[in-house]
Amino acid sequence: MTMDGTRLPVRAGLRPATTPSNPHTQLEQIAPVDLQDRLRDHALSLPQVRRGASRFSVPGAVAFYLDAPPEPSAVPDLFGGEWGHIHPHYDGSLHLNVPTELAERLIAAGWAEYHSLVARGHLPPLVVMLYGPRDEADLAVCAAAVEEAYLANGGARHDAAGRPLGFADA
Repeated sequence: MTMDGTRLPVRAGLRPATTPSNPHTQLEQIAPVDLQDRLRDHALSLPQVRRGASRFSVPGAVAFYLDAPPEPSAVPDLFGGEWGHIHPHYDGSLHLNVPTELAERLIAAGWAEYHSLVARGHLPPLVVMLYGPRDEADLAVCAAAVEEAYLANGGARHDAAGRPLGFADA
């Protein structure tokens, strides 16, 4: 699945309720723990991504770091190498740094909302809350969004075996 605008399906159902302030938390439609774990593990399986504690989220959030991006970044490094994180199981949503164009597409299709600090002007319109996946179809879309965030933050395109693709392969 790609996030090219033509293949991004509209999320079924209503948006989940979230907190209007920090910590920005998803309050309902909580993803099953198994799907949360699979999405977290998918993010951590991307080349050169390492797990860490988030310096900006609630205790227990698992952050995704790309310390030495192999490619130029499409978005600025806002959080010292942390390009996203997944909240603890009681929440299951993620915060991701993505290009504004992708953020707007994810929001329009019902998959995300801007971080609560974007409206206050404390963060640029690059930080979104991606709602946790409710089922396998949601998981596929969420995994694709995570991959797009990874690429936007300097991650390299890779094949199914995790080998970086050259320019001619992409």
